[in-house]
Amino acid sequence: MTGYGKSVLQLPTKKITIEIKSLNSKNLDLSVRIPSYYKEKELAVRKKLAEALIRGKVDFSIFVEMTADETSTTVNHGIVKNYMQQLRNVVQTGTSDDVELLKMAVRMPDALKTEREELDENEWSEIEKGIHIAIKEIVQYRIDEAASLEIDFKERIANIKKYLEEVKDLDGDRIENVKMRLLKAIDELKVETDENRFEQELIYYLEKLDINEEKVRLANHLEYFLQTLATPDSNGKKLGFIIQEMGREINTTGSKANFAPMQKAVIQMKNELEQIKEQILNVL
Repeated sequence: MTGYGKSVLQLPTKKITIEIKSLNSKNLDLSVRIPSYYKEKELAVRKKLAEALIRGKVDFSIFVEMTADETSTTVNHGIVKNYMQQLRNVVQTGTSDDVELLKMAVRMPDALKTEREELDENEWSEIEKGIHIAIKEIVQYRIDEAASLEIDFKERIANIKKYLEEVKDLDGDRIENVKMRLLKAIDELKVETDENRFEQELIYYLEKLDINEEKVRLANHLEYFLQTLATPDSNGKKLGFIIQEMGREINTTGSKANFAPMQKAVIQMKNELEQIKEQILNVL
């Protein structure tokens, strides 16, 4: 969702700069700042931005710099002279500095008047073209950012798959390790045990530590993530939900591991997943 777009128009009497900035947001959070004489076009601008950008904290601004000799702001001569006379009466000396009085007078209410500029449809037509250019720039910026994110996601998913294979390879050793630890604990107690009863208890204990379902579900989630990533639709929220499910399977595997080498592989998977979580917030 991060992006930036800008266009600059040079009109006969003014220079117009159009800027669009976008940051991460769960929904579309749109802020529009434009001169008052363009306000009637604000709803149309908002609709255009919403259609193009979909999500993100978006700031849209139009800045106007007058370049012509004429200005819409003029001095109210009569009011300024009246203020100066009143100020002289307050001072009540013949040595009043008119320049200083003028500085004070122009700060008074209504000393300056601004003629309201009416919307020129031909001018707005040019501004619309500038808005289109700025939107095109920010969309392209987002596409470029997305390309690098896609590469990063695929690399990290590949790493999680690699660590998942390590977990699968270690599972046999883990079971043997659990059996040996139980037998060693019984030997240290120096008590006689019923072999059948011991086998039943061991099977029950190993079933509680079984991670086959977690391994299958995690593998499916990884594939589903890649399939969703390849779709052309806006899928950032959906990818976030898939990541949550991946996290559950990895956490459950870690809690059942009970075997140091496997727990190391689980920690590596968690690390890769956290990196994806940070970046997925920037996906539409």
